[in-house]
Amino acid sequence: MSTTPRVVIIGAGIVGANLADELTERGWNRITVVDQGPLPLTGGSTSHAPGLVYQTSPSKTMSGFATYTVDKLNSLDVDGAWCFNQVGGLEIATTPERLADLHRRQGWATSWGIPGEVVGPEECVRLHPLLDPEKVLGGFHTPTDGLAKAARAVEALTRRARSRGARFQGSTRVLGIDQHGGRVTGVRTDAGVIPADIVVSCAGFWGPAVGDMVGMRVPLLPMAHQYARTGQVSELVGRNDEQIEARLPILRHQDRDLYYREHNDRLGIGTYAHRPMPVRLSELPEIDGAPTEAAMPSMMPFTEEDFAPSWEHSKELLPALRSAKVETGFNGIMSFTPDGGPLIGESPDVAGFWIAEAVWVTHSSGVARALAQLLVDGRSELELHGCDVHRFDEIETTEDYVDETAQRNFVEVYDVLHPLQPKLSPRDLRVSPFHARQKELGAFFLESHGWERPHWYEANAPLVEDLPVEWQPRPRDAWSAMFHSPIAAVEAWKTRTAVALYDMTPLKRLEISGPGALALLDRLTTGKMDKSIGSVTYTLVLDESGGIRSDVTVARLGEQRFQVGANGNLDLDHFRRQAPADHSVQIRDITGGTCCIGVWGPLARDLVQPLSHDDFSHEGLKYFRCKSARIAGIPVTAMRVSYVGELGWEIYTSAEYGQRLWDALFAAGRDLGVVAAGRAAFNSLRLEKGYRAWGADMTTEHNPYEAGVGFAVRKQKGEFVGRDALAEIDADTVSRRLSCLTIDDGRSVVLGSEPVFLDGAPAGYVTSAAFAHTIGTPIAYAWLPSSATVGTQVEIQYFDRRIRATVAAEPLVDPEMRRIRR
Repeated sequence: MSTTPRVVIIGAGIVGANLADELTERGWNRITVVDQGPLPLTGGSTSHAPGLVYQTSPSKTMSGFATYTVDKLNSLDVDGAWCFNQVGGLEIATTPERLADLHRRQGWATSWGIPGEVVGPEECVRLHPLLDPEKVLGGFHTPTDGLAKAARAVEALTRRARSRGARFQGSTRVLGIDQHGGRVTGVRTDAGVIPADIVVSCAGFWGPAVGDMVGMRVPLLPMAHQYARTGQVSELVGRNDEQIEARLPILRHQDRDLYYREHNDRLGIGTYAHRPMPVRLSELPEIDGAPTEAAMPSMMPFTEEDFAPSWEHSKELLPALRSAKVETGFNGIMSFTPDGGPLIGESPDVAGFWIAEAVWVTHSSGVARALAQLLVDGRSELELHGCDVHRFDEIETTEDYVDETAQRNFVEVYDVLHPLQPKLSPRDLRVSPFHARQKELGAFFLESHGWERPHWYEANAPLVEDLPVEWQPRPRDAWSAMFHSPIAAVEAWKTRTAVALYDMTPLKRLEISGPGALALLDRLTTGKMDKSIGSVTYTLVLDESGGIRSDVTVARLGEQRFQVGANGNLDLDHFRRQAPADHSVQIRDITGGTCCIGVWGPLARDLVQPLSHDDFSHEGLKYFRCKSARIAGIPVTAMRVSYVGELGWEIYTSAEYGQRLWDALFAAGRDLGVVAAGRAAFNSLRLEKGYRAWGADMTTEHNPYEAGVGFAVRKQKGEFVGRDALAEIDADTVSRRLSCLTIDDGRSVVLGSEPVFLDGAPAGYVTSAAFAHTIGTPIAYAWLPSSATVGTQVEIQYFDRRIRATVAAEPLVDPEMRRIRR
């Protein structure tokens, strides 16, 4: 008798069919796939998807999803008919800005192992003869991209999953999710209850409605997207047939928010250039009978007036269309999220209820494999922090926020976006108690998870002239100068030579308390947790395979009370899931009710000690210790930690006292030359000290010894999650390392995700980078083979040029830790 779980997948589109295939391939054979539409053409987004698969993106994970989708669909057929037509992809530039961006995209492709090259106008026209050579400046050609025949792929996947025991049930409406004791037990349908141990919603834009059945917010907005087909194009006659459909590469004209693909002797045109068209599920018409290509729930009437400008732009780029007409069109429904990423994860309240939503055909097989690995093996081989549905804070899942940000993502889907580019709106959702003072100081704010975060302060601009020669900032190219200011050099200088105040409020803080708190933290982290009250521990949270799920700072404030400095909502979700069911542990997110000022610099003690009757001497509060104190009469918790590598403290208090604390510290520091400092200086200083940023420098794809944080692992403490996986690993046995690079020319600043070449061949990629103001040169961290030891020469591809760099010993500043421990 089978012992595999009973799984019900809601949605028989490209994601659901892929998931059934992936699960049955792993031996799970009690799989039921249900869909409200008839099989195989169910009427969802898969049924009308144009199927363009471009693999390259700034995200390693998303590119990995797409590459797996290409490989998998390319291996499928239905009675000899193709499921993937590898015609290649061509993204063309009609502006210098876009051409530069295509070089950046080619760098991402190299970083993630995707073949591709930037080619000139002549080669673009050779690859796609319909292009007007006068309009094209160049293009990015990727030979392994192509066309997915999504509906046919679903048929192939369905056949294979059925042959392994999966059951597919169409024309079945889901009415609810049965549960008992906090776990799913079945799916209620209009045809009866289907028992289930695991339910996975792959319902696409219907996902929020399914999530509502278990009280789970699914932050997704259905939106209409225009797709049209021309009549016969004379230049395409005779090139293709009904079986092949296309031989020219799929084409993107992102300067005009357009894409194109062949349909035999016609051309399909998709556009994002129109106004956002959000769709409410209640507005969708009921379709009688089986959906057809001409009538299905996911296809809304074509609005010709919205398409008119895109048609004119298409005729400019592709002169052959001037003698053709738009023959058919529709507004197809797609799913958009607040940050453009998919939604993968399990309900926080109902165990066994999972979702895989907002997944486009491009990433469908990759997402399905990742979810199958999570269900069967407990982890995905690709890290998923940018896809986990729990990455969002509560404010980011509200209907108003999702509506606004998803529509903005639709508008910006093909825009050239800088890595630091913030949302234009909504803003000022979450501000620290210091916000009014920061505005008075001319803070330049960027945004993260709704928080306003100062990156530098215009009030410090006059000090640029006071900078010593060795601290003077270097001129930057236009790209790396965006969202940056030379004022960051002042703020770094003051941190290293005087004292600076940093707003650390947006960093997630959790209170974990109760009689089971110590045991929970000891089990989930790599560090020794049973320390004296007042201890602070930097530690790692691993998965069972030893991958770095997070890094956190744990302060023991009492026998049964700990404060955890976390990386975000994913940590909160993880700790809550791992907490024992006996309620012996209470976990609270205390971020919003508290605030934090980082006071750092060689004069930090000169600033703080006169304001307090408590002992802030080195002996009174040692490094990595904390205590309750009073500063200017305000009750605080002071932690002797420093992410910038200087003497000082993170000083916490409740939000009500925040502005008073800021004012007291700022006033007391005037004679010491205190400045408010922002994230730009902060990032530079932390890289100089070799401090890692989880999610950028290290993820679940890396173990502690590869990432250079093996010092945080205490194997001798006993059992903890991931310990067994690390048993035979140490810093001397790893084959790759996170390495520190200094830029040889002393001026070129890279920003992240650029490929790194060793002996002329791609060997790794940049994670984080900055200008290191203390040593006067740009630096970067990159994943490289362990053979790239200190002194090894490498090259970083930055747009269309190579920058020489050298592997350096780390940390670059104060390796003896004298400054921080004084």
